[in-house]
Amino acid sequence: MVTRPRILVVGAGFAGVGCVRRLERRLPPGEADITLVTPQSYQLYLPLLPQVASGVLTPQSIALSLRRSKKYRTRIIPGGAIGVDLKAKVCVIRTITGKIVDERYDYIVLAPGSVTRTFDIPGLVDHAYGMKTLAEAAYLRDHVISQLDLADASDDPAERASRLQFVVVGGGYAGTETAACLQRLTHGAVRRYPRLDPSLIRWHLIDIAPKLMPELGDKLGRSAQEILARRGIEVSLGVSIDKAAAEEVTFTDGRVVPTHTLIWTAGVVASPLIATLGAETVRGRLAVNAEMRLPGEDGVFALGDAAAVPDRAKGDDAICPPTAQHAMRQGRHVADNVIATLRNQPLTPYVHRDLGLVVDLGGADAVSKPLGIELRGLIAQAVARGYHWSALRTNVAKARVLTNWTLNALAGDDFVRTGFQSRRPAKLKDFEYANHYLTPDEVRAHVARTHSPKQ
Repeated sequence: MVTRPRILVVGAGFAGVGCVRRLERRLPPGEADITLVTPQSYQLYLPLLPQVASGVLTPQSIALSLRRSKKYRTRIIPGGAIGVDLKAKVCVIRTITGKIVDERYDYIVLAPGSVTRTFDIPGLVDHAYGMKTLAEAAYLRDHVISQLDLADASDDPAERASRLQFVVVGGGYAGTETAACLQRLTHGAVRRYPRLDPSLIRWHLIDIAPKLMPELGDKLGRSAQEILARRGIEVSLGVSIDKAAAEEVTFTDGRVVPTHTLIWTAGVVASPLIATLGAETVRGRLAVNAEMRLPGEDGVFALGDAAAVPDRAKGDDAICPPTAQHAMRQGRHVADNVIATLRNQPLTPYVHRDLGLVVDLGGADAVSKPLGIELRGLIAQAVARGYHWSALRTNVAKARVLTNWTLNALAGDDFVRTGFQSRRPAKLKDFEYANHYLTPDEVRAHVARTHSPKQ
């Protein structure tokens, strides 16, 4: 009996979903079987996560269903890949129930994305909140509003002051947009709390780097910093966290800030899955060629945040930055290369010239750099939101986001806590499960044990 080739895609981010959708459109059903490994049956539009945390958008509006496509035929395994044995061509998966299953493949596309980068800072993973998942964003909104509620109810001046101080670590896009959007949330909400002094609300944005969002260039970076300062956000550069506790954070410059809210957005690293392969990496990302193939391995492709894809548009030894812009295009391109491999056709290298950057700071504030043109204010906001809106994959998602933006602009926010996550842990250590992955030796031992001839 002749079986169809098995294509396994790991990860449902921009890269993984872009790959699956292209495969579904361009491969006849009888030519190959497609399987996708992901804990959730949706693609998260990550750049708009700060707007979910601030209540501008509802969580559902940026969670794009994987089952809406008219061409949908991909089998979805609800779980996360925790190891890959390249020789045996087996992917080890932990399902959402905790069960360990093995999935054989003929071709594998590794797009597991990234996880939050942390350091060995005392108390960090126990007390900091992240901003990488939909659940974290929803929880963070509830948490910030609850601090206003608790401060309003307290008669202790020290407790009230500490609950109204918020610290965001990370001066990249995620951290800057998170601080900007959540500051607007507290600024709008405090009007509903007549017992609270608005001047007590203080936001801190810190980063060890000497510049805010250096990719934007000096002028736009300074413009963004001026916007934040005008709103009362204190930006400290060249500073990081020395230690964190439940009710205070110590900065590396010696300052101690009483706070119940530490938000950590200081960069990302490739998924720990990459380390299970035992293959060559570049700063933690899997080293692949311009066709996004893993050299020396048959039928193994990698892309997105987890792969060091050569940036042919820049040349030299440049690799593509871990942005949604590259991931979406790499997903479609790697699908074409998988199909070419199936059909014994030549593969093509990935080439894309960066189209620019957009940073939405909420309200009428934004800085954008489309095609190298520096923009500020309303026009930059229009470009930023226009880019995000057009990048949403489905018309339903576009309609939901546009409706949310319009409703928020006209009616504002009711600052309601949902309470859905109130009794669940929500710190960095609780969401990304970075300790669940196997070592290369553990992967090989598991596969040898479960696929031995005796069984």
